[in-house]
Amino acid sequence: MHSNRAVKQWVEEMVKLTKPDNIVWLDGSEEEREGLTKQALKTGEMIELDQEKYPGGLYHRTAINDVARVEHLTFICTSKKEDAGPTNNWMAPSEAYEKLGKLFDGSMKGRTMYVIPYLMGPAASGFSKVGIELTDSIYVVLNMRIMTRMGKVAMDYLADSSNFVKGLHSKGELDPEKRFICHFPEDNTIWSIGSGYGGNVLLGKKCFSLRLASYMGRQEGWLAEHMLILGIENPKGEVSYIAAAFPSACGKTNLAMLVPPKSLSGYKAWTVGDDIAWMRVGEDGRLWAVNPEAGFFGVVPGTNMKSNPNAMLTTTKNTIFTNVVLTPEKTVWWEGMRVEPPEYATDWMGNPWTPGNGKNGAHPNSRFTAPARQCPSISPAWENPKGVPISAILFGGRRARIAPLVYQSFNWEQGVFVGATMASETTAAATGAVGVVRRDPMAMLPFCGYNMGDYFDHWLKMVKKTPNPPKIFNVNWFRTSEKGEFLWPGYGENLRVLNWILSRCNGEVGAVETPIGYLPEVDDIDISGLEGVSRDMVKTLLNVDRESWKEEVKDLADFLGKFDRLPGKIKEEYDSLIKRFEF
Repeated sequence: MHSNRAVKQWVEEMVKLTKPDNIVWLDGSEEEREGLTKQALKTGEMIELDQEKYPGGLYHRTAINDVARVEHLTFICTSKKEDAGPTNNWMAPSEAYEKLGKLFDGSMKGRTMYVIPYLMGPAASGFSKVGIELTDSIYVVLNMRIMTRMGKVAMDYLADSSNFVKGLHSKGELDPEKRFICHFPEDNTIWSIGSGYGGNVLLGKKCFSLRLASYMGRQEGWLAEHMLILGIENPKGEVSYIAAAFPSACGKTNLAMLVPPKSLSGYKAWTVGDDIAWMRVGEDGRLWAVNPEAGFFGVVPGTNMKSNPNAMLTTTKNTIFTNVVLTPEKTVWWEGMRVEPPEYATDWMGNPWTPGNGKNGAHPNSRFTAPARQCPSISPAWENPKGVPISAILFGGRRARIAPLVYQSFNWEQGVFVGATMASETTAAATGAVGVVRRDPMAMLPFCGYNMGDYFDHWLKMVKKTPNPPKIFNVNWFRTSEKGEFLWPGYGENLRVLNWILSRCNGEVGAVETPIGYLPEVDDIDISGLEGVSRDMVKTLLNVDRESWKEEVKDLADFLGKFDRLPGKIKEEYDSLIKRFEF
């Protein structure tokens, strides 16, 4: 399986550096999984859940100082600092290799190096790409088995090619002072040391599929985006696909696994992906998207049978839970689960826990890792080698007053401007401060592998390669009343907004022209059978408040001023927005 000369040579070099006691080449077989699981249970790195209630389920705790992505320790290492841009941390490649090389030197002594060949994307797709991750963590291995197509399938795809992403990971000492996640886009390389948390160590995920892939996409003429992919099937059996980018805490996974409300009979929603979309121009001139992942690495707190029943059902078997509450019966619980908490249990740190002790039992960033194939709403097309054709791209965030429920950009260029300036407002639960605007262009601010001004330019140029581009929309499920109450019910009812969006894509419905874009007519948002939402509420949801936008454009000027390579077209769109408002 591992006869590839380039892979073998690179692994030998990394073995000399890290000095493991043993080397295990992984083939992805079921027998291998069983053996690794037994080993992880024996060492205590994993705890087996009740196999009747959670067949194949495992539980894991990370180190207390290692519970999330570490953006301040994440670097883009390009030969020129300006190519990394002002929104990324930069380190010169020579400095990074030297600094991390010292930390990696002997880091696997007394440990086993696992060689993980993995494929991002379907096995038969020209979209797909291969990575090799070297790690000393069984937790990483078992997660990568779920999140990627791992083992022989990847080496067969790679064949004799030397074109693969080289990923090196070691837990090291799990010391925050010796923790770095470095990306070398020009070398197709990722080095991660000092962490055991998923987002820092599952190198196929954000590191490869977004940071390196966004760089590859610019070089090769495609897009790697932090987007869900969702199919909507209408009562006639016709399926249309959307891709959508939202910052965290804006309902991305919930939308990806949407359950149509009973009042909209005949509709079906199909999950293609919940986090990442690779999009290329197809032979028909449309953008076609694949989900490069094979699993879901989702945030657990707040997930329940109301907010996301499909996620709950997905995690009933073959799932790894990380940093949630563990009950004496070897089941799991978390805040927002909407079931009675256990009388006593063990919290995410391994300490005794009771519901009344005033502390969260599950970490706010606790996770589940589950196979995508288990999702009840998984699309029949999710592994289509060609991907799925995208009719609409959605951007959005949490905005209490500014953004209406939905609007369409006038054209592709203005749509790129809308994505480049998208923002979300913080909540008290998240930060202790309410309404602080945080801008996150295309939800890619932490994940773009090169200068973000160049990234905007790449988006602008994509339309020249795409004769039939998707239409671009902005959505906001979080508009509030003067009392701070949400005006829109969200969840499955968002299908009503998606229906208007797809009707616009198909030229079936008109719109109202406003300074920010095309808005629905009040009666074009179907609220039949929807309790608690009146026509007047829809009118409020679609209101564009001039005074609020006056403040918004001032903030936009400050934000856009941060980019050293801002395309002139983005500045033109900003000026046009002001002109349309006549400020």
